Amino acid sequence: MELRVLENGKKKFIFELEGTDHTICNALKEELWEDKNVLVAAYSIEHPLIGIPRITVEMSSGDPQKAILDAISRLKKKNSTFLSAFKKLK
Repeated sequence: MELRVLENGKKKFIFELEGTDHTICNALKEELWEDKNVLVAAYSIEHPLIGIPRITVEMSSGDPQKAILDAISRLKKKNSTFLSAFKKLK
């Protein structure tokens, strides 16, 4: 997975996430929407087979990079909780 920053502004952050697909992008987008300061959390993939996901995060206040890191941390916690619950099935 390779991350390329396209725009790094005070309230807006755009990056490409090569080597991933809708799965991670959708999860990140949905988790970003849990932040009340997020105005825009979206991604696009121009070509379904060879396109590179481009993720845009825009904030009303706060740092977009921090919002992304916080969203990733929350996703990590949710995945850990799911893993623990699933392991209990055995």
